[in-house]
Amino acid sequence: MRRLFLAGGLFAAGACFAAWRLMIHMPGESYREAPPPLDDDLTLLREQLHGHVQKLAGDFGERNLRRYPQLMEAARYIEEELTAAGYPVTRQEYEARGHAFYNIEAEAAGAIHPEEIILVGAHYDSVPGSPGAGDNASGVAALLAIARRMSGEQPARTLRFVAFANEEMPYFQSLDMGSSVYARRSRARNENIVAMLSLETIGFYSDTPGSQRYPAPFGVIYPDEGNFIGVIGNVASRPLVHQVIAAFRRRASFPSEGGALPGDVSGVGWSDQWSFWQEGYPAVMITDTAVFRYPYYHSPEDTPDKLNYDAMAHVVDGVQAAIVELSNGE
Repeated sequence: MRRLFLAGGLFAAGACFAAWRLMIHMPGESYREAPPPLDDDLTLLREQLHGHVQKLAGDFGERNLRRYPQLMEAARYIEEELTAAGYPVTRQEYEARGHAFYNIEAEAAGAIHPEEIILVGAHYDSVPGSPGAGDNASGVAALLAIARRMSGEQPARTLRFVAFANEEMPYFQSLDMGSSVYARRSRARNENIVAMLSLETIGFYSDTPGSQRYPAPFGVIYPDEGNFIGVIGNVASRPLVHQVIAAFRRRASFPSEGGALPGDVSGVGWSDQWSFWQEGYPAVMITDTAVFRYPYYHSPEDTPDKLNYDAMAHVVDGVQAAIVELSNGE
C-alpha cells in the first residue's frame, strides 16, 4: 500500500510538472543582453510612439465618461490617424449610461484568406483620475504606429486594427466594455477571428532587481527584473502565445517572457483579450505587466515622461513582426 501511495504521489507530481511545463515553456530563447541602440528606422518609430502618447495622455489627458469630451477627442484622433494611414475606417457605436461610445476599426482585406481575421486591439480610455500614458496610450500608440508601418501591404488574411472604448471601470468585464460589445458582434456575425492581440500597457521597463512582481507562485519561475515584454494567454490560446513569442524572438533584440495560464490567475484576464475568450476566440495580451511592475499604474502620475520610448520601439518592432507572420498565415 505504501508503494502504491508513493507511486500515486510521484504520478501526480509528474502530471503537475507536465502541466506547468505546458503553461510556461516557450519556443525560442529570450534576448538576455542590453538592447542595442536604435537604428534610423527604430528611431523614427520611437518618435512616432512618443508623439501618439503625448497627444493622448499629455494633450487630451484623462479620457473616460467623467471626461467625455476628451474621450471623444481621442476617438477622433485615432480615426484621423488610421484614415491618414490609408485604411477604410468605421465606427461601431453603442450606448452606455446615456452616452454614445465608439469602437474604431480599420481593415486591410486579406488577399488569399479574407475570411480569416487577425485582430490587433487596444483600449483608448483611461481610468478615472489618471491621464493614462502607460495604461493605455502606450498600447494605442503601438496600434497606430504598426498600422501606419503596415499600410499598403497586402496580407493573406484580413488584418484589423481596433481601438476599443471603455475597458476601465466601471465597464471592466461587463457587457458595456467596448471589446465585449465588439467580440459579441463578431460572434453574432460568425466571424472567424483566428488571432486577437491586445496591446496593454507596454511602456515601462526596469533593470532593477526586485522591480518585477507576480501573483503566486510565478515569482519562482520568471525573472525579478521588469525589463521584458510579456505575451500572456489563457490555456486555450497556448498555440497563439507560442506563435507570437516565437516570431517576436526571431525579430527583436529585447527580453521577452510568455505564459499560457489559467484565465482566473490574477492579471491574466485584465484587458480586452478577456472579451474574446468569452466568445471562444484565441487571444493574447502583450504587456509590460502593468500593476505588477509600473509604480504609476492607475494614478495621476501616469504621464508621458514615465515611459521608455527606446524600449517601446524595440517591442513594437517585434510585435509587428508577429503580426506580419500571422496575417500572412505563417
